[in-house]
Amino acid sequence: MQIELNPILRKLPEHLKQFIKPQNYKGYSPVDQAVWRYVMRKNVYFLGNVAHKSYLQGLKQTGISTEHIPNMYGMNRILKEIGWAAVAVDGFIPPNAFMEFQAYNVLVIASDIRQLEHIEYTPAPDIIHEAAGHAPIIANPEYAEYLRRFGELGCKAISSAKDYELYEAVRHLSIIKEAPNTAEKDIKRAEHNIDELQKNMGTPSEMALLRNLHWWTVEYGLIGSLSNPKIYGAGLLSSIGESEWCLTNAVTKLPYTMEAIFKDFDITKPQPQLYVTPDFAHLSLILEEFANTMALRTGGLGGVLKLIHSRALGTIELSTGLQISGIFTKVLEHNDAPIYIQTFGKSALSYREKELVGHDTNTHSRGFGCPIGKLKGINIAIEDMSPRDLAAYNIYEEQTVTLEFEGGIKVSGEIITGKRNLQGKIILISFKNCTVTHQDTILFKREWGIYDMAVGKEIVSAFSGPADLNSFNLITHIPSEKTIQVKKTEERLRLESLYQQIRDYRTKKNQTISRTKVLEELIENHANDWLLPVEIFELTFIDNKTELREKVLKHLETVKQNRPEVGKLIDDGLEIIREAKVPN
Repeated sequence: MQIELNPILRKLPEHLKQFIKPQNYKGYSPVDQAVWRYVMRKNVYFLGNVAHKSYLQGLKQTGISTEHIPNMYGMNRILKEIGWAAVAVDGFIPPNAFMEFQAYNVLVIASDIRQLEHIEYTPAPDIIHEAAGHAPIIANPEYAEYLRRFGELGCKAISSAKDYELYEAVRHLSIIKEAPNTAEKDIKRAEHNIDELQKNMGTPSEMALLRNLHWWTVEYGLIGSLSNPKIYGAGLLSSIGESEWCLTNAVTKLPYTMEAIFKDFDITKPQPQLYVTPDFAHLSLILEEFANTMALRTGGLGGVLKLIHSRALGTIELSTGLQISGIFTKVLEHNDAPIYIQTFGKSALSYREKELVGHDTNTHSRGFGCPIGKLKGINIAIEDMSPRDLAAYNIYEEQTVTLEFEGGIKVSGEIITGKRNLQGKIILISFKNCTVTHQDTILFKREWGIYDMAVGKEIVSAFSGPADLNSFNLITHIPSEKTIQVKKTEERLRLESLYQQIRDYRTKKNQTISRTKVLEELIENHANDWLLPVEIFELTFIDNKTELREKVLKHLETVKQNRPEVGKLIDDGLEIIREAKVPN
């Protein structure tokens, strides 16, 4: 139904669809709905004055209600009006996939919701963070374009092997921290593992640096002046504790510049400093400044080395536009420039993101290697040669030649044919009976079959992933662990029943329910619960039940004495209700 309602989702490639899971709306308990309602009402109450003006407007535009957890079906129906869509996923997904969803104007929403015990903040992505934090701000066109552009560049950013280790460690922590009854020692061990990984990441990859930019803008960004900034970051908009604390003098405010890429963060703790952008357009300026440093734009030896270090599927693009996709394992260099590259295993050749006919992963199943650069002693590069030039140097069908490149690569064999790009430049030459050498090292033997030599005087781009998404089987993601769903106890089910009764009363589904009896049962069997009494307190204003109101307040004072850590949550909830006087 989501795909039918929102045409943007029809455009998603198949490999992204593997991360989507159905939103089990019936799985949200009455307690979950109360948690959503409390956080959203507190956010709207508090953030109305401190969030960027797009926030409240965006809540209306995206159809997000304070009264109930959003349904993906309804969200997609409304989001398509502003050119976006939303999908549900299970917690954290790999960074490149997350970025690619953004590039398609699709919000990734972790459909689980935080426990009541973590109502102020959770390191795990949840529907409060995603739907109430990210969705409203994308109604601002300038910010929405920044987010899309970030995704477009981010999905091309090259990761390191250690990045994936860190992703798995963070995902594990987020899962166990939100799982009921997780032992404290297990959480401490997971946090220690993340600390150790972060200390030993080595030179940060492009993805690691982009992740920092994402954190300090999309998640924890402030906007306006240093002296009076407003909130726009989703992590702040969805954290009722940190959204207040971040604006105090306890948090250092810094101008947002490229320096933010080098500032790491700890997802388990409040942030000691935040960056302030003067406006949303400035975000795109910094992003473009960083993009100019990425291998996507710089190519060269550095780009190949990044791909080798990543140990993952990547692509280089040559000056002719020919693209080589595979897992890069080796590069030979001369005078700080690449002179030969090699992939391992399944590889494919493309031009302008479209696979070349006859050059798929079956043809190049054992890897692909080719020289880079100009021929030795010849001023003009092969790609710049006219047909007459090529004939003059015997680069012609059925001619047996030895091509010696600057740097010492030699290609000797009989030319079969060549392929040209749309501009007429030759991009690929195929040989038979071919040998490729570098000094005394044999790089290709004639008995291996046809040698396809890519043509390019330089590497102009290097990026993560394949050039043509259809060249490789990308539907391979198997999460190492899933969000933990614990079987509910009888006591928990009885508590949820009480929450449901109060919810039914407020929504006028059943107003024969005795609120007094619900409170009495709560006090007797669930004395430490604080949120349901706050909800009952709100309902006493409907018909001015002053006696019941006093009972609720008396009980809440007892809860605060027994659980001082929830005292501020209770007081804030009561203040919002008193300000409103009557329920919405």
